[in-house]
Amino acid sequence: MKKKVLSILVDNTSGVLSRISGLFSRRGYNIDSLTVGETENAEYSRMTVVVRGDDHILDQIEKQLAKLEDVRCVKELKSGHSVCRELVLITVGVEASNRPEIIAIADTFRGKIVDVGVDTMMIELTGNQTKLNAFIKLLDGYEIKELVRTGIAGLSRGAEVMLDDFD
Repeated sequence: MKKKVLSILVDNTSGVLSRISGLFSRRGYNIDSLTVGETENAEYSRMTVVVRGDDHILDQIEKQLAKLEDVRCVKELKSGHSVCRELVLITVGVEASNRPEIIAIADTFRGKIVDVGVDTMMIELTGNQTKLNAFIKLLDGYEIKELVRTGIAGLSRGAEVMLDDFD
């Protein structure tokens, strides 16, 4: 199974997310990751969707998305030709004596301590999925109380702009 990261430019109107997610559920496709946000132009939102499947399924997903009325442009964000990042927040159970170890691990990954409690620390980290997975693996010996990931957000490298593709 292959993984594909799709950047989808859509009208910024109510119901768009529901219609797009409905397409996936009707056809039995799973979404690995989904992020949505308004673009530099308030008329449009950008969705970054990560999907898995064989070549045929991935091609069908792209074609079906492009047919939707609210969709202005669908583009694959290919490795090396795009920048994709994710954010993770992790609350780690830690005694005061072990805090320097957690801080050292976070510093190595350019993570940021965003909250400290009596027996917890919250770390914020951004990067690609490989970096985040490596960081989480290093925390294996510690108690991870909570963890949340935003999902991938990405853009093509260089001056190429999606709005230019359909104007």
